[in-house]
Amino acid sequence: MAKLFDQDKRAVVDRVQVNIPFTWLMDQQADYMEVFLENGINPEIGIDAEALDRFAQSDFQAAASKFRDAGCSITLHGPFLDLSPGSPDSEIRAVTENRLLQTGRAADAFLPQTIVYHAGYDETRYGFFREEWYEKAPETWRQTARRLADKKIRLMLENVYETDPDQLVRLFEVIDDSNIGCCLDIGHLSVFSKIPAHVWIKKLSPYLGQLHLHDNDGKSDQHLGLGRGSIDFTPLFDWLKTARPIPVITLEPHRKNDLIQSISYLSTILPFNSR
Repeated sequence: MAKLFDQDKRAVVDRVQVNIPFTWLMDQQADYMEVFLENGINPEIGIDAEALDRFAQSDFQAAASKFRDAGCSITLHGPFLDLSPGSPDSEIRAVTENRLLQTGRAADAFLPQTIVYHAGYDETRYGFFREEWYEKAPETWRQTARRLADKKIRLMLENVYETDPDQLVRLFEVIDDSNIGCCLDIGHLSVFSKIPAHVWIKKLSPYLGQLHLHDNDGKSDQHLGLGRGSIDFTPLFDWLKTARPIPVITLEPHRKNDLIQSISYLSTILPFNSR
């Protein structure tokens, strides 16, 4: 198989994770697993509801062994569709907590650096019972983080429909758990928030432990390669050059060419060779 990246891009490839659904890795008609292994790509593996229902722990263990043998680091992204960590409906929270528990068992096989979940607050849906949401959701996330702490896995909560960084700041302040950090998705805030990125970064910097990077036109969540949309990454990259410790960086392209573009873009922006 032809290599996707020239040697001069190796420093970037080694420093980032790249999203890939577990179901795609297991698709016998595709070659995603081979592409990742042959190119030494560190995966952020999406464990969605389909993966949890279709595959056994032995399948997760087999995939994890392949990546470990190839020297790849692993992060996970948990399920998110229809889940509600702060729902006032105890039955809905029970379903959510069960999916989180199942993902935690899968993590026993992968032993990832982090697991990313969507924080889950949406003012449009939950604003009318905001106080109850901020009472219920922190306990859901604390329980999840406690199960991961002994395995040295850090829980990361990602912005999606949050329109204001204060919606996440409040969540982290109430949670008050050092094993729970923020995964800032720059593409999501471009689409769903009117507040500038530099404000998000400043307010969330005490909690930032991971970044999801992709581009878009500011209108829809397109997951383009970096530099192919309208996002100004300057505030983020300026912060990143001085950030200590360096957060986990995950690229989230939806097409191979967008991954190649993103690696090339980062190689001209960030001094990975020296850090």
